[in-house]
This record gives sequence, structure tokens and C-alpha cells, in this order.
Amino acid sequence: MTTFDDRENAFENKFAHDEEMKFKAEARCNKLLALWAAEKLGKSGDAVKAYVAEVIKADFEEAGHEDVVRKVSADLGDKSNANEVRAKRSELLIEAQRQLLSEG
Repeated sequence: MTTFDDRENAFENKFAHDEEMKFKAEARCNKLLALWAAEKLGKSGDAVKAYVAEVIKADFEEAGHEDVVRKVSADLGDKSNANEVRAKRSELLIEAQRQLLSEG
């Protein structure tokens, strides 16, 4: 193998790793958002676990995270709005990335 091939493989491996970390951070963020919303909704025990699963499932409806924002803001009703949910999600994405880096 040439140096160019080595560099190309290293770049491809880094790209794959970065994409995997991005996916994990998004999934962790959705879980954290669901936990936040479940608390606002007064859920506890198994209801929290079920709600987390619902939110995670909602993320597969379309590309991006707006499907999750719509679900959570609709579930929260007058307890929150879409802008607050988006802001909380942005905050939790940073937290999810931090958690993953500390685990890694």
C-alpha cells in the first residue's frame, strides 16, 4: 500500500467513526429529551420507559429531528411550545455529546 492509500483509509475510518458518534449523540439526545418531557408530563416508572420508546420511534418518521420536536411539543401541549422544545433539544445534544465523550 502506498502512503496515499493509507491516508485514504484513515480518512474513511475517521468519517465512519464520526458518523457513528453523531448517530449515537442524536439517539442519546432524543432519550434525554423524552426524559425531560416525561418529567414535565408527570410520568413515572414504566410510563417513562414507554414514553422514551415512543419518542425514539418518532425519530424514524422522517430525516432530521423535527419529527421528534413535533411529537414532544404536541404531547406537552400548553406545558411547552415547539421553540422551547427545540432549545431544550439543542442543550441536550451538547449534553449527549459530552456523555458519549466521557464514556469513550
